[in-house]
Amino acid sequence: MLVEDYGPEWAPGRFELGTDGARAILVGVDGSRTSLRAAAFAAGLARRQSSWLVLVYVAATPVWAAMSPAPTGNAVQLIIDGVVDDVRGLIQDRQVELGVPIRFLVRAGDPFDGIRRTAAEVRADLVAVGASESAGHRLIGSLAGRLVRAGQWPVIVVP
Repeated sequence: MLVEDYGPEWAPGRFELGTDGARAILVGVDGSRTSLRAAAFAAGLARRQSSWLVLVYVAATPVWAAMSPAPTGNAVQLIIDGVVDDVRGLIQDRQVELGVPIRFLVRAGDPFDGIRRTAAEVRADLVAVGASESAGHRLIGSLAGRLVRAGQWPVIVVP
C-alpha cells in the first residue's frame, strides 16, 4: 500500500468545536475523466472549507486479466503504476496552489470496499466519486449508487 502526504501536517483525529463543514473529504480516483473531475471538485471544496483531502485509488484486478489463461500480472501492474503516476503528478502540480493537506492512498481489492474502509479509517465526512462512464453499471450497479445506498456519509457524484 502506498501512502503519500502533501502539504501541512496530516491530523485526521483533530476535532475542533464550532466548525462547520467537512473536515476530511475522501475522493475515489481511478484515472478516468469523471474521477479526476470529482477530485478537482473536492479539492476546491476542501480549500474553501479548510478541510483535508484524501485521494484513494483502489486497484482492482480487471475482469479481462482474471479470465485470461495467460499470466497478466505485469500488464496489470503497468496499468496500476500508470494511474498512480498520473494522480501523483496532478497532486504535485497543484498542491501549492490548493494549500490544503492532501493524502494519496493506494489500496488493492474491490473499489466499494476499499473506499468504504478508507472512509472509516480517515473518518471522512464526505465522499466524492465520478459518475460511471461504463454501460456495465446498469447490470451490477455503479460504485456511486452502492456508496449512496450504504448511507454512511454524504456522497457527491460528479458527472
